[in-house]
Amino acid sequence: QVQLQESGPGLVKPSQTLSLTCTVSGGSITMNYYYWSWIRQPPGKGLEWMGAITYSGSTYYSPSLKSRTSISRDTSKNQFTLQLSSVTPEDTAVYYCVRQSGPWIWGQGTLVTVSS
Repeated sequence: QVQLQESGPGLVKPSQTLSLTCTVSGGSITMNYYYWSWIRQPPGKGLEWMGAITYSGSTYYSPSLKSRTSISRDTSKNQFTLQLSSVTPEDTAVYYCVRQSGPWIWGQGTLVTVSS
């Protein structure tokens, strides 16, 4: 049974870089042909897809966030990470890591607040 778990700081200061890690258990992130994504939901708003890294390590980003977003992976730890630079209070959201293929599988989500 595949499970995903987000981890990282819950509070980030404006202009800093938000960094989150998703640890995957029960299946390898290199298994064909899965995509591993980050999706966020600001308070009171809808879901926003941020980007994904594939089983082969290719990355895809939302055009609106591409200049500030980086997704990478550590296959030895079966983890993938999100970095979002130059954050503002508008980046406050619940961040989810998601297996975005086959049946979608979501992590529980983690609230990140951007505030000084």
